[in-house]
Amino acid sequence: MAETADLEAARRRAVEGFVRTRYGLRGTLRLHREALGFDLLRAPVNVALAPVFLLSRLGAWLCGKAGLSGAARWLSARRIFLTSDLARLLNDDLTAFLQALEAEGLLSRTPPETLRRAVADYTETRNAVAELTTSLLVLTFGVAMFGAATPGVISLAGPVAELRAQSRAIEDFALGSGLGRLWNGWFPAEPTALQILVTGILLTVAASLVTAFAGILADPVQRWTGIHRRRLMRLLARLDRQADASGLAREHLLARGGDMADAVLTLWRSLRG
Repeated sequence: MAETADLEAARRRAVEGFVRTRYGLRGTLRLHREALGFDLLRAPVNVALAPVFLLSRLGAWLCGKAGLSGAARWLSARRIFLTSDLARLLNDDLTAFLQALEAEGLLSRTPPETLRRAVADYTETRNAVAELTTSLLVLTFGVAMFGAATPGVISLAGPVAELRAQSRAIEDFALGSGLGRLWNGWFPAEPTALQILVTGILLTVAASLVTAFAGILADPVQRWTGIHRRRLMRLLARLDRQADASGLAREHLLARGGDMADAVLTLWRSLRG
């Protein structure tokens, strides 16, 4: 019993050291330097692939419930997102950390493929947290600028397009911007469907770039609240059981739930006119 307690204490110290080094302010800034290259191009693609990832993991879960274990394993093993340089560095650091724990006897020997999948799942979960952070920033911006809940760029596109259309109409008013402001105060300019679409695309690209660096805010907060430590301890417990991830991590569900709320809210506002 004492040996088990000592093992758990040693693990906790090792995890806390890793979290402090990797996710403190200095560590996360070093990590996000990797995002200043081709990651800026990969980020919009990964945002577009998020629904595909969700469908693949839900399919794996359903196959598991239906007893189709082979199909479930195949779907779970699919890596949907493009691997960013940031994720590659984090993968390397975490893999080295887990291998060091194995060498010290603090972690059961794990087959390389199981270790690889576990590290990839961990990295994808961290990416989902970055998406949640971006959604929170978008929501804050929408409330501050427009007094409206905007859980995502879909619901933000309309107000931003309206603002742009109003500004353009005032600037182009034939009798000057002063009278233009008065006129458009009575008769607000309405954006076209194309303007809303283009605004939505530009906001999506901008949000994906914010997501690439959102960890600079999210990592220190998760370190302070103990989320990073608890997530790593769950990972070690799973590797002890030699088990693959069961179901979809709640971070992914929250991120995709935010997307659904964004779409539903936009549809509701459209129907209300």
